[in-house]
Amino acid sequence: MVTYRALSDTELVALLNKSDQLAYTEIFERYKQLLYRHAFRILNDHEVVNDIIQELFLAIWQKRETLVIHSSLTAYLFQSVRNRIFDWIAHQRVESKYLQSIHDFAEKAGFITDETIRARELNRIIEKEIASLPPKMRTVFDLSRETDLTYKEIGEQLNISDKTVKQQVYNAVKILRLKINSFLFFIHL
Repeated sequence: MVTYRALSDTELVALLNKSDQLAYTEIFERYKQLLYRHAFRILNDHEVVNDIIQELFLAIWQKRETLVIHSSLTAYLFQSVRNRIFDWIAHQRVESKYLQSIHDFAEKAGFITDETIRARELNRIIEKEIASLPPKMRTVFDLSRETDLTYKEIGEQLNISDKTVKQQVYNAVKILRLKINSFLFFIHL
């Protein structure tokens, strides 16, 4: 019988390429805490770090048969975590900048009559589009923008996972961005 703990990382990856679930489990057990601590030092957010680690290992399992590691497994895993952290940070910045730009646009528009009309129209479109979101998505989105609740707290309140909350907010922003960008395109013609 093979003792997976005694296997090297290279041997585990070779077994993983053959869809060996025990090799995958050993890799997960061997590295999850190290990767978690590394990511937590950067982000200082348990929920986000858990999501990143889970998504990384899910991706590894999904591409297990084609996974090729040119360096060491350790280097590959740490680089993958760093890349996912950078992606998360970039996404947060884009989302924050986008919502801030909408807010800034509405604020600045109050000083000029033409801009006031456009801002009112934009606000009307935003509220209309928010109202047309699917009911559950609208509820999640409204809670995320009108309260200081975390995704986890919203999830507990609505009896859904924090991952679902995160995805619903992301989807709502994506939908609103498309509608608002169309409006902004036409007013600048």
